[in-house]
Amino acid sequence: MSTGFLEDASFNQSPAFGDVDLFSADRPLAEAAARYGLDLKALAACGKDYGAAETLDLGRIANENPPRLRTMDGKGNRIDFVEFHPAYHALMAKSIGWGIHSGAHDGSEPAAPLTSRAMRLYLATQAESGHLCPITMTHACIGALKAEPNVLAKWQAKILSRDYDKRPLPWWQKTGVTLGMGMTERQGGTDVRANITTAAPQGDHVELSGHKWFMSAPMCDAFLVLAQAAGGLTCYLMPRYRPDGSQNAIRFQRLKDKLGNKSNASSEVEFHGAYAERIGAEGAGVRTIIEMVNLTRLDCAVASAGQMRFGLSQALNHVRNRSVFQRRLADQPAMRAVAADMALELEAQVALVFRLAHAVDSSATDPREAAYARLLTPAVKFLVCKSAPAMVYEALECLGGNGYTEDLPMARLYREAPLNAIWEGSGNVMALDVLRAAGRHPDASMDTLSRLVRTASQAFTVGPLAQSLERCLKSPDAERRARFLCEGLARIAALAALVEAKSDFAALYGDARLGANHFGQFGTADLGGTEVSLMDRALAT
Repeated sequence: MSTGFLEDASFNQSPAFGDVDLFSADRPLAEAAARYGLDLKALAACGKDYGAAETLDLGRIANENPPRLRTMDGKGNRIDFVEFHPAYHALMAKSIGWGIHSGAHDGSEPAAPLTSRAMRLYLATQAESGHLCPITMTHACIGALKAEPNVLAKWQAKILSRDYDKRPLPWWQKTGVTLGMGMTERQGGTDVRANITTAAPQGDHVELSGHKWFMSAPMCDAFLVLAQAAGGLTCYLMPRYRPDGSQNAIRFQRLKDKLGNKSNASSEVEFHGAYAERIGAEGAGVRTIIEMVNLTRLDCAVASAGQMRFGLSQALNHVRNRSVFQRRLADQPAMRAVAADMALELEAQVALVFRLAHAVDSSATDPREAAYARLLTPAVKFLVCKSAPAMVYEALECLGGNGYTEDLPMARLYREAPLNAIWEGSGNVMALDVLRAAGRHPDASMDTLSRLVRTASQAFTVGPLAQSLERCLKSPDAERRARFLCEGLARIAALAALVEAKSDFAALYGDARLGANHFGQFGTADLGGTEVSLMDRALAT
């Protein structure tokens, strides 16, 4: 006989989400992998690993036990050491083992290496996002280090190693290394040309003096930083240890107390004559490090798509197993409309981010793909990263009050969701970079837009929007309307990506996102009889 106490109310509860193959259950992702000729079996193994209940719990534990800075030991010696919980180290070892830092560069991926590696990032971020900051930077540093082949040759084997070595040792004594970056300063932020850190020549190297206001992953073995030299702002590689094995003059002031991203350490730091080597030409610091930034911007978009997918998976797992008013939530028309609308958005964003990854993969040999990547990288980052907080919130709401508690992963995911839109250039920076790319390469940019319009128009009439974008781009008002240009371009590109993927939902996406009756909230689009199929594709049962 039921007493009505708490213990008697264990029925009608959605099960814990775990032990899921995050790859195979995600049909838009699996179809994209097949489209680009990737190793489906290997990606399924990766999906099972990151979807394992044990791996998902590592994400919880790493965020409940954030890193701590120890500036000195018990004897007063400066050590500048950040302690992490073993769960963080376990996640780092897992992601490095999967080659998320190296797979695009080490020759292990015969087909579309950057796209395959991006899919593993998309899977990994669903388990835990914070540890992927040093993973992403280590992957992207190769782009900048290519400007100094001799330095790259020294470091490359350690960078590409799939051994995670957390020991605080000089880099040449370790089995594998990670690299970070430091660009922004307190007085300048995004305006890195206002940096005041200086580089003093010392024979075959320089010594850096100054600060960085944000330098993430301070336990990395070296950092790419910007500093002022005689010839202007220059890029340098600054290791944690000097060539004689002594600790470099890098002084961490404190760790940032952030909204989310709790597992990852982000530091304020000073350099007191720190040893560094020049990367690229003196005065070409921005041009050198932008090769790294472009890769990290792609990662921001991929990771935000992965976060949205994980939030939607949580919501679908709940609504399929929770009943209200004698019916499953998934069978309630209003709830089905919301979940399906989120699934439609994810269909487009998955198609878009991996279409962009494919363009980057192809850019070395195909000028048109290079133009696509140049124009679309900031636009895709703008749209996908800025969509994440709204979609994660909507998924959280599907769980009701439980979604708002710290006992489930949605609260952590919601705090994490805004980060990628801010990191490596916030919304206005991305919009202005679209304008800059179009201004520097007008013919190639117009060709890219024309091709996108021709493709997208097979599903939905985008000509009027494209004409409006072109008029705006050529007007004196372009900077004020930069966000309109950026989002409009990204939406057309998303529709074109769906058409290229031969998606059954391309026309539906065009009508729901670009049609005259488009509203801003999920669940307002009329998706008709496609709702159940969209939900099933997002999390296959």
